[in-house]
Amino acid sequence: MASASDTLIIGMILAYAAALFLFAIEAAYGRRTKLKAGRLMPVGAGATADPDAADDGIEVRVRTSEGEARASQSVLGRIALAVTSLGFLLSVAQVVTRGLAADRWPWGNMFEFIVALCLVAVAGLLFASFRYQARYLGAFVLVPVLVLLGIGVRWLYVDPGPLIPALDSYWVPIHITALIISGGAFMVSGVAAIVYLVSHWAEGRRARGEEVAGIAGRLPTSEMLDRLSHRFVLFAFPLWTFGIIAGAIWADEAWGRFWGWDPKEVWSFISWVIYAAYLHARATGGWRGRKATWINLVGFAAIMFNFFAVNYLFSGLHSYA
Repeated sequence: MASASDTLIIGMILAYAAALFLFAIEAAYGRRTKLKAGRLMPVGAGATADPDAADDGIEVRVRTSEGEARASQSVLGRIALAVTSLGFLLSVAQVVTRGLAADRWPWGNMFEFIVALCLVAVAGLLFASFRYQARYLGAFVLVPVLVLLGIGVRWLYVDPGPLIPALDSYWVPIHITALIISGGAFMVSGVAAIVYLVSHWAEGRRARGEEVAGIAGRLPTSEMLDRLSHRFVLFAFPLWTFGIIAGAIWADEAWGRFWGWDPKEVWSFISWVIYAAYLHARATGGWRGRKATWINLVGFAAIMFNFFAVNYLFSGLHSYA
């Protein structure tokens, strides 16, 4: 099983690399095609009924049309999506075989954590591609996925084995799973936020009458990217909150205290505060677009710093707790 797991991760990396190459070609040379409109958005209930009626403040969620959006598409993108799906299945098989080889949940060290995190990020990419026609994100999401997998294989790999005593707990599949799923969703959101800034810059240049060439000129509208990034934060934030609470309960059972100002605890809370500010600003302050995107990116940077710099470099551990 250990040998099969190692072989599968190589196949997974090759599949993602091939898909990235095809996605990049589509993004650079594909034909700009109109995307299907439609989204969920809040509207005042009074606005959809009699305009003379009093507004009772009730909000409902209805499907409505939106402005035309276009993205670069070609047959190579569909092939890339199929190859990405193959890589995803190989990743699932790798995680399963790794768990069987170690006879435990397969995210007890940094190498396994990175593989699982990338698995969730690719799952988010596939969901966005099929649900929101966001295949254009493939040329961007797979870049950090391949970088992280390369780092994991080259520098963080350890043979399958039992957990250290501090991690040998039923809280591993609860606490760490929540962080993995939310972290992968935050990764997709952060990448979409970066692409939003590129699209916003391109729109600004076109508004000044300048020509925008290359991939930047073929991206969909910045509004669409902003909305997509926001939706992934909405999904990830409750899971991140649950993960922090579960970690505190685990810490109390293991060390007799809920909070010990450990660097991982502090940075997890800092990340939570930043994303809470992001959601609060959008919900009550009316922040959209670039202002909210920068808060999103600061939160994403804080989470990545916590996952890799704080946990690995500062703690000096290969295990994630």
